[in-house]
Amino acid sequence: MKPIKAMANAMGMNEATWLRHANPWSVWSRSIILPLLALAIWARVWLGWWSLALVLLLAIWTRYNPRAFPAPTSTRSWASRAVMGERVWLARKVTPIPEHHAKAAFVLSSLAGVGMPFVGYGLWALDFWPTFVGVAFIMIFKMWFLDRMVWLFDDMARDVPEYAGWLR
Repeated sequence: MKPIKAMANAMGMNEATWLRHANPWSVWSRSIILPLLALAIWARVWLGWWSLALVLLLAIWTRYNPRAFPAPTSTRSWASRAVMGERVWLARKVTPIPEHHAKAAFVLSSLAGVGMPFVGYGLWALDFWPTFVGVAFIMIFKMWFLDRMVWLFDDMARDVPEYAGWLR
């Protein structure tokens, strides 16, 4: 998934940033960005062009979020392991991952993408139900993807000492 790696590179993710992003506060506060973005775009009805300020604030928060919280005292939570699983996923060209994890991640990412046209149409037409269904679809499959990343991390940490070393 080149877009995911490109996003990680664009976000300037280094070792320290990944560790800070593994803070559950980072994960959970980031998970609400899509519904807030949809609301910010919808707000053009009430705010006009000022709704772009909300979109800009969310873009800034998206970039800043992985750095906003301190490194967690423990990385054994579900959210921390999901972030570490994403790191493993992004490094799969260097350290191959089991095929069943790769296939599942691709399917879940693709299914999340199915929600995008609904969100796009719903926000364009100001139609609540397509927007809601699209956002829900994306979020459900993103959470399922993150759950798969936990499973991937747990499996890989048993075999790769570097990954096991990320656990505190």
